[in-house]
Amino acid sequence: MFAVPDNTVALPPADLLTRHPVRTALEFAADRNRWRNLLRYDPEKRFAALLDTVGGHEVWLLSWLPGQRTGRHDHGVTSGAFTVVSGRLVEEVHRDVAGAPEGPESHVVEAGQSRVFGPGYSHDVHNPGPDPVISVHVYQDGSRTVRPVRW
Repeated sequence: MFAVPDNTVALPPADLLTRHPVRTALEFAADRNRWRNLLRYDPEKRFAALLDTVGGHEVWLLSWLPGQRTGRHDHGVTSGAFTVVSGRLVEEVHRDVAGAPEGPESHVVEAGQSRVFGPGYSHDVHNPGPDPVISVHVYQDGSRTVRPVRW
């Protein structure tokens, strides 16, 4: 046991504006009660629903049927992260080496795992199947509202 001196001020929780997007994604992914009633599957396009705007982050719920993908894209000046809640996504990261594009680097992202991205990060995310996938995406950008890519 230890004593707390009088006039001690408790520090506030971590500043949400400086909180890493992965922490926010993991928190929302773990709390299914926050989003389970919003979840839908759309055979025409990936489903996305804005869950919250917290501490400068937009938090989105996405569902992916087998074969659905983003197509190659970047997020401009936006930073963020995504966490797979259930299923498996494949992220293909595209890099330019000395001004020349290099072949994609593939990352399998399983349930409970996260990936991060920053300004200029180019990738294609898809569900290779055979099962549906649920993921939580967090976008952080103070200059404009961002949305998940819908291609």
